[in-house]
Amino acid sequence: MSERDIEKVYSTEEFVAKLRRLADALEAGNRFEIQVAGERIYVPVRASFSVEHERDQDHEEIEFQITWSHGGD
Repeated sequence: MSERDIEKVYSTEEFVAKLRRLADALEAGNRFEIQVAGERIYVPVRASFSVEHERDQDHEEIEFQITWSHGGD
């Protein structure tokens, strides 16, 4: 699997729909499936979730992060 670092910008409606699908999958105990820049990603149930906040003089940023190791569900 090749390394990848992509940031994709979504409209508010698209972002809300993705968050809603993520929340539904988490509540149901299912893996989450998402396509980012042409690649389908499967987030396993065992993933970890965190929120990161960054601030400097010019802007602030919140990142919702989902992380997991490869090796099956």
